[in-house]
Amino acid sequence: MPSVITAVKNATRSTLRRIGFDLIRYNPQKTHEAALGRLLAVREIDTVLDIGANEGQYATMVRRAGFRGRIISFEPLAEAHSKLRQAAARDPLWTVAPRMALGDDEGTLLMHVAANSASSSALSMLDAHLDAAPESAYIGCETVPVSRLDRVAEEMGVGGRNLFLKIDVQGFEPKVLGGAPRLLDRIRGVQLELSLVPLYDGETLFLSQVDCLARKGFDLWGLMPSFIDKKTGRTLQVDGIFFRPDARSNGQRALEEIEP
Repeated sequence: MPSVITAVKNATRSTLRRIGFDLIRYNPQKTHEAALGRLLAVREIDTVLDIGANEGQYATMVRRAGFRGRIISFEPLAEAHSKLRQAAARDPLWTVAPRMALGDDEGTLLMHVAANSASSSALSMLDAHLDAAPESAYIGCETVPVSRLDRVAEEMGVGGRNLFLKIDVQGFEPKVLGGAPRLLDRIRGVQLELSLVPLYDGETLFLSQVDCLARKGFDLWGLMPSFIDKKTGRTLQVDGIFFRPDARSNGQRALEEIEP
């Protein structure tokens, strides 16, 4: 016969599920956030380049995960950049670069601004994205400066022995990588979005992106779901984490410790 505690738990869970919530045991050491923190630690990452920082969500997350090194954030949109600077203001090791997009050329770029801000992109959004997330529809455009990461890193004096490159630019990832061939020689790890289906016009999909990074010397270490169509349950996009193939065992263990 189930205990009173079990009966109460089951009743509570049933009630919560009817309104769209669930009751599960929370273990902070078993989260994707904690696993990423361990990966950065075992690979001795001392500098994170946060490309497509939006309002600072990723930098805030890696701080919660225990990363204490330098963070350099890049964001092109004016409103998001202003909020990003506010978020970084009290962190002496968190630098916000001047407002710019990063690509494979210098000049200006027309950005499509999404209602949810985070889905903004230089590329046109496709129906698969809009159907899964109507709140991401474009509501305007903004012309932004664009620079090559190699040049910006040199001008900013980006140091560090072990750099980690996070790219969240909604399908524009190949352009960012194309503007950083010299810096990539110093990059030890990369995190970027990988689309399983086309979400933006002209984006590079999962397999091609993994192959591109393999040619640049990076192994795929882990996948973290980032965009799921709630209506169909289909995973549309994941975050891929890549590292150069040394110290594999420690880093792989950090990812394997996450519960399914």
